[in-house]
Amino acid sequence: MSDEPRFQGVGPALVTPMTDDGRVDLDALALHVEYMLDGGVDFLVPCGTTGESATLSPAEQKTVIRRCVEVAEGRAPVLAGAGSNNTAVAVELAKGAAEAGADGVLVVTPYYNKPGPDGLVLHYGAVAEAGLPIILYNVPGRTGANVVPEVVLRIAEEVPEVVGVKESSGSVDPVMTLVREAPSGFAVLSGDDHLGLAAVALGAHGLISVVANETPARISAIIHRAMAGQLDEARELHYRLLPLMRANFLETNPAPVKTALAILGRMGDHLRPPLAPVRPGTRAALRAALADLGAINEERT
Repeated sequence: MSDEPRFQGVGPALVTPMTDDGRVDLDALALHVEYMLDGGVDFLVPCGTTGESATLSPAEQKTVIRRCVEVAEGRAPVLAGAGSNNTAVAVELAKGAAEAGADGVLVVTPYYNKPGPDGLVLHYGAVAEAGLPIILYNVPGRTGANVVPEVVLRIAEEVPEVVGVKESSGSVDPVMTLVREAPSGFAVLSGDDHLGLAAVALGAHGLISVVANETPARISAIIHRAMAGQLDEARELHYRLLPLMRANFLETNPAPVKTALAILGRMGDHLRPPLAPVRPGTRAALRAALADLGAINEERT
């Protein structure tokens, strides 16, 4: 395994723009991907939780991934969401991602049925049939089950296509264990914006970020400076961005971040049910955080 993970730095967990009648807005998606790339992100992550994957059909997911690949034109690798608690569906999604040109797949641990270690090995082994590198996604707040580092490392050993983990348990403790014990080239990525700086300072390889949708240049500066050991500068930027990071999770993601993007004039805030528009207090908090950054007055590109 190479010493350098393929997926490192900042990867925006891309929102999926929708029209007011609920269709995927591919034109808005293309503009959004360009904005991410202009902001200095290192890879793209369509069709994850932030991309409303739970309410996208397999055909829609494939279309979204293909558009990201087309717009990126090789400028950044595409790590496509391909998660399901139904192993057969996860395999189908991963194969669709491969056909759409993705460079890897982000695969959440099965929710609701909550398999143990043996079941997880079977699940990821099946997804590996798609032929793409896999980043395991541990997000117990969504799945109801926490995959501890020892199990992550067992899965990676038994399924070599698993080349990294997006760790979103809300703690840096598993990050430390994984950084210390993972084999060379295994990507340890934070999935929590507010812990991204801390994780990278402890040796993680980067961040899959929600806040990157709103301000890719700022979060890229934080993570890139942290990776370069410029922690004082990174810390100063982190605390400036922290109110927006927190506002993004006042309600269920991605409703707040889509609202923020609408405030910035970048896309509509349309969501698919069962997600609903944010409450007025959340909208006000997002506007205040964006205004404090000076983001609302910035020239749009």
